[in-house]
Amino acid sequence: MTDTLPGVSYVMPVLNEAVYIENAILTVLGQDYAGAKELILALGPSTDGTTEIVEKLAAADPRILTVHNPETDIPVGLNKAIAASSHRIIVRVDAHSELEPGYTTRAIETLERTGAANVGGIMRARGQTPFQQAAARGYNSKFGLGGGRYHGGASEGPAESAYLGVFRRDVLEEVGGFDETLRRGEDWELNLRIRAAGHVVWFDPELAVTYWPRESLTKLARQFAATGTWRGELVRRYGGRNPWRFFVPPLLVIALAIGVIVFMLQVTGVLHGVASAVASLVYLAPITYVLLVLWLAFVADRGSTWRDKWFFTLVLPTMHLCWGSGFIVGVVRGARDTIDTSRTEI
Repeated sequence: MTDTLPGVSYVMPVLNEAVYIENAILTVLGQDYAGAKELILALGPSTDGTTEIVEKLAAADPRILTVHNPETDIPVGLNKAIAASSHRIIVRVDAHSELEPGYTTRAIETLERTGAANVGGIMRARGQTPFQQAAARGYNSKFGLGGGRYHGGASEGPAESAYLGVFRRDVLEEVGGFDETLRRGEDWELNLRIRAAGHVVWFDPELAVTYWPRESLTKLARQFAATGTWRGELVRRYGGRNPWRFFVPPLLVIALAIGVIVFMLQVTGVLHGVASAVASLVYLAPITYVLLVLWLAFVADRGSTWRDKWFFTLVLPTMHLCWGSGFIVGVVRGARDTIDTSRTEI
């Protein structure tokens, strides 16, 4: 039976993940899949001891291979890892994630059952500290990251994109792999090309991956600003093929900016009378948003502590406003050399 199962190559880009990397690797090697397995890590120039941890584990297990990724860019590292791999099924994994034991077996069964080119499941964010738990709640909320299937969950079926992904190697080669000119949003863009080539991307809610969010508000802010900027770049490249939900955070930022301008004009007396009353309608959007955040924090989740609730009121607006501001920058001038400094700075 083992000889009939396709071999699996797990590919993982790694940079400054000393806290998470060992568990990430162990959950890959601990998969209950009976076929051949290998793990290729694309090592960026980490400064926190990550490389030493990986080298120690690789010395003890021949299934672990490494390639160097001095550019640190995720798509570059993924392509290098894929090029160094040898099996016909490619499983993308992240150092900030942990796979459930049956993840690979289920994913390959779904690939064979559906004929899909790529299969993905649910990102199940978790936290080890109160702040990280609040960030995880933001990730898991349909209001946090726009309601994508792999955040909020949905019924099984064809999907726009997939979290991480379990790919048929021949399809990856057909579409040219990951776009190395992108630093964020590379998964969505790759799946766009896979679907454009006539293949199916499939969502399976039985697949679950644990994801560990950033550990501080500043890191979370930097991450979401960079991600938003690259999404703006993708809008420049692909226009309306981007889902409508990605335009909501920048509209919120614009509404807040207009509200501030109107408030200043009212305070200085430039706007008054009927004109001031009509202009005050711009406050409806920010007021509605604040009420929504407070409802989500203090009413929708009755089981969390007061500290968790207050953390959440910081986390959700940080996600939305940083992402939305970055998006506007990306649309206006392009992403250029924007990087996610939450990964490069310890």
